[in-house]
Amino acid sequence: MNKREFLKTVAGAGAWTRYAAMPSAQLAQEEAFWASIRGRFRVTDEYVNLENGYYLMQSEPVLEAYIRHVRDVNLSASRYMRTRAAPDKLAVRRRLAELAGCPAEELIITRNTTESLDTVIGGFPWRAGDEAIFADTDYGAMQDMFRLQARRHGIVNRVLTLPLHPRSDEEIVSLYESAVTDRTRLIMVCHVVNLTGHILPVRSICDMARRRGVQVMVDGAHAFAQLDFRIPDLGGDYYGASLHKWLGAPLGSGLLYVRRDRVAGLWPMFAENASVRDDDIMKLNHTGTHPPHTDLAINDAIDFHAMIGVQRKEARLRYLQRYWTDQVRGVAGITLNTPADPQRSCAIANVRVDRMTPGELARTLFERHRIWTVAINRPPVMGVRVTPHLFTTTQELDSLVAALRSLV
Repeated sequence: MNKREFLKTVAGAGAWTRYAAMPSAQLAQEEAFWASIRGRFRVTDEYVNLENGYYLMQSEPVLEAYIRHVRDVNLSASRYMRTRAAPDKLAVRRRLAELAGCPAEELIITRNTTESLDTVIGGFPWRAGDEAIFADTDYGAMQDMFRLQARRHGIVNRVLTLPLHPRSDEEIVSLYESAVTDRTRLIMVCHVVNLTGHILPVRSICDMARRRGVQVMVDGAHAFAQLDFRIPDLGGDYYGASLHKWLGAPLGSGLLYVRRDRVAGLWPMFAENASVRDDDIMKLNHTGTHPPHTDLAINDAIDFHAMIGVQRKEARLRYLQRYWTDQVRGVAGITLNTPADPQRSCAIANVRVDRMTPGELARTLFERHRIWTVAINRPPVMGVRVTPHLFTTTQELDSLVAALRSLV
């Protein structure tokens, strides 16, 4: 089904022309259209799911395709693995690279962002005394990997604290630059901070780092397929993302982008056949026997994503977040840990009720109001993360707003 046929199915033939021509920002507020998109998901009625940033359920078309892939692979078993698995994965990899806006020679399929970025951190040619820079709000697994390199190779980690409400991009870029020394080798930067939803000025940070001769690794776990961009346009050297988040692919799917001239400098996590050249990114992708149906369903997730359109998707997610945060921002007793500037966030936001711990707030929202969120207790970020998705309704967000107001 192409995009035109999909929109006709969703909206009805009569409304399709109007929706197709509608600007994304206007379509973002057309509840009838998004109710039809919601119908492509099997949404539980036991609670309101506002924790979609960890793992996004697959849409029904993607889920059914995934189950079909499981059955087909199981039927052919070893014959499939020996004859079709490699070319099928290559085809998916090429399609994923097209979505990412890069050559397939610069991208591999991984299991998640952690595997992608730890491949870079662990494979980087560190020397004792080398320095790395990252923020205290970066994902914990990658911070742990940097600490492991400090133990193993004697590197020095410089940890920043980002402002929750920056005055400008320059403030953030200057913070990273102030930590750069002549020993700095690698900067890790989040495209979207997972705790708060803060979109960082990645391109400006990368431009600064290049002037200083420093490489940049970007954590794109919460940006890929949520925001409209091409990975090479960001200017980074490495980019990792999870596909089971905003793309809606099955659990256990991710990507790693490595700029072509950086491939040769990385050591692989697992040894690859000696015939694979040092400058071939496939040297970083030795997976052993891996479930191929997960990789195959990435293609179906791309189809679903493309049929909606990334600009429509981003506009709707921005609208949903602003819909509820605008109603509680400034309310006495409620603190938002996400920037007020609408350009600095998309779907994700973080909220605190001042007299409650994050754990108490998350537990109360679920037990009393049947709203599922996640507690974040990593100073300076203390609150619950709220992550709606395309199937989230404004009525569900109204219930969140009412719940927060009732608690203060």
